[in-house]
Amino acid sequence: MSEFPSQNIPPELLEALLDNPHESQIVVDAEGIVRYISGSDEAFYQVSRKMAIGRHILELNPDSELTRVLETGRAEIGQLFRLGGKDRIIARIPLRDRNGNVVGAVAKLMFWNPEKVKELVRQVEVLQSRLDYYEKELQEAYRSRYSLQGVVGESAPMQEAKQVAMQAAASDLPVLIIGETGTGKGIFAHAIHQISARRERPLVRVNCAAIPTELFESELFGYEAGAFTGASAKGKPGKFELADKGAIFLDELGELPLPMQAKLLQVIQEREVERVGSSRTLKLDFRVIAATNRDIKTMLSRGEFRKDLYYRLNIFLLKTPPLRQIREDIPRLAYHFLSLIRNQSGPPLRIEPEAMGKLMAYNWPGNVRELQNVLERASSVAGNGPILEENLPMEIRNGERLNRTVDQELHPLKDEMAVAEKRAIQRALNLANGNRTEAARLLGIHRTGLYQKMRRHGLDAPPKL
Repeated sequence: MSEFPSQNIPPELLEALLDNPHESQIVVDAEGIVRYISGSDEAFYQVSRKMAIGRHILELNPDSELTRVLETGRAEIGQLFRLGGKDRIIARIPLRDRNGNVVGAVAKLMFWNPEKVKELVRQVEVLQSRLDYYEKELQEAYRSRYSLQGVVGESAPMQEAKQVAMQAAASDLPVLIIGETGTGKGIFAHAIHQISARRERPLVRVNCAAIPTELFESELFGYEAGAFTGASAKGKPGKFELADKGAIFLDELGELPLPMQAKLLQVIQEREVERVGSSRTLKLDFRVIAATNRDIKTMLSRGEFRKDLYYRLNIFLLKTPPLRQIREDIPRLAYHFLSLIRNQSGPPLRIEPEAMGKLMAYNWPGNVRELQNVLERASSVAGNGPILEENLPMEIRNGERLNRTVDQELHPLKDEMAVAEKRAIQRALNLANGNRTEAARLLGIHRTGLYQKMRRHGLDAPPKL
């Protein structure tokens, strides 16, 4: 039988190992008698080493659970231990001889302060949430996969937008992207992040229009376990925590109600958040990119958007032009989308001159997104042949006639939608006799969403009784 390893260890090295302050420990034999206590444990138990050795562990601490480990022979790792008003995280480990018999037990310090464990748990939560976020973004194509070179368009407005994007990417200052729906605001946001110094860290997208007011703080700032009814038992990091060392993309910023704008401004200015239900402040490092399709200048004049938040974000202002203002880019965009379709389904496609003329003449209220959808439909109808005028939707084929009357009969799509939305809310309130809860039910929206829309349309007068 080989020699016991400790016989080869010099006594002074063995003593240094046992008396290591980072692993302070107390050892008892099979009867619970203290046989060793480290120097750091003397202060904790308030007893000298000489007085402790030879006494039963329960004499030093009547609540000690080392005796249970002696009885069960099972280790207890990561247990909270309290003595004299002080907390520690320890491990209780049974000691066995060569035959497997329990001959003693050791209690070893793992952490002096349980707050360190809480911080480690928080970091693990953030890492897990980041992993979940990446997996979701991979599935939904939200990852930072766009480059500025991939932004199609050579018109003067597009060149100006690209120039601003390059300037913004070279700094770490906030960016505000303004443009109509379907003009590529999200693509520019991803492109800016992709060529910035933070490109190796996440770009976390937040759709401000999709977050109910009552969940705004918990979604953006996170919450502790049991912070409110329905909260996860493990707590949850907020979007700003996930964006730490990276960037956060606040999409549809103009939809935020004023109280939420104030909270958002504070976080952006202080660079710190406090989870719901927590008293700890987390210092974070993030870059802010925001986007909206609303007319911010009009919102400012109406008091619907905070001026201090606007000036805080409006360091780099990037305007994405509507398609009707960059008609010279339509052929480039059209063949770009057809190349994507070709890669998915077969041979190259081309557009006949008559069909291209119709595309150039149309007013494109849905902008680039509408153009892409039209071409996907037209290529499906055309099959392997060229895209003909007859393959285009009726509204595109009648585009010239529509354009002649658009100034007289049609307003921009967002204005038409706003008028229709206001009319629908008024009808619902009338049918509900002023009862907002009932009106929200009739419209199929949340009551909080109804309040936001009523304020936007100037319908927030006192309800009927």
